[in-house]
Amino acid sequence: MTRLSHPRHAVALETVSVTIPEAALEAYEAALGEACGTIGFFLDEATRMWTVEGVKDQGSNEAELTSALAIAGIVSGFAAEVTRAPTPSDGWLARTRSAFPEQLVGKRFTIRGTHLTTPPAVGRLAITLDAGVAFGSGEHGSTRGCLRALERIAHRKPRRILDLGTGSGILAMAAAKLLHRPVLATDIDPWSVRTARDNTRLNQMHTRLTLLRADGWTSPVLTRHAPYDLIFANILARPLTRMARHLKQNLAPGGTVILAGLLASQARWVAHAHAPLALEHVIREGQWACLVLRAR
Repeated sequence: MTRLSHPRHAVALETVSVTIPEAALEAYEAALGEACGTIGFFLDEATRMWTVEGVKDQGSNEAELTSALAIAGIVSGFAAEVTRAPTPSDGWLARTRSAFPEQLVGKRFTIRGTHLTTPPAVGRLAITLDAGVAFGSGEHGSTRGCLRALERIAHRKPRRILDLGTGSGILAMAAAKLLHRPVLATDIDPWSVRTARDNTRLNQMHTRLTLLRADGWTSPVLTRHAPYDLIFANILARPLTRMARHLKQNLAPGGTVILAGLLASQARWVAHAHAPLALEHVIREGQWACLVLRAR
């Protein structure tokens, strides 16, 4: 999986990487995310070890990186060896684009980069994203699982929809397109909110989405629009469990929750934190799991 959260045009880039067991993946992804604009993580099937990589400007955010890696080691109990390598900036965007082909997801969606010139797949709802800022681009198992889950519950016709931690805005746009409903989308990261706004304009959907910077359920705007009939939260397992109580309080009777950003091994733990919501589906995409829960 690769997630690009900032476009880079630096003269000198470097790749910072660690190789870790699955149990430490969440901690080290978050750590590299503190300093790097691009995050990728990949599983070695033979060793069952994960490599987490981040690309950043050489010499930038060193204090943040050092501190975050130290915390990751303490939290995970695994002290990873950090390697660095120069990353040529020449052709970086071209490589990004070549790694972002059209993504056919489920039965209804196609995710396309702005660099593609061929017509979109016939009979699908097309969502276009800037290939230079291609995080949340549909290639990651968490995003794909959420889109497949959305197809499964579309017949319920939810009216009040929240995308918590919207990132690129892909799930909010998909819900608005498929359900023909307005969507409230929030993220704690101002860059993500800005990117999502750009994507909604690119897809001519800026009038159907309300995008706000908000720190989870601490923001009064979220509770002011509650209760919700559908909530997306494609984040990470640990913050999902921490926010479970607030999510349940703001879900309408019979409402649906789609949770992702967790490994399959974390699914039971996250579902338990959201009891008494009923677990309806677990959608697997490789190592990743997406949970569909519903208020009784």
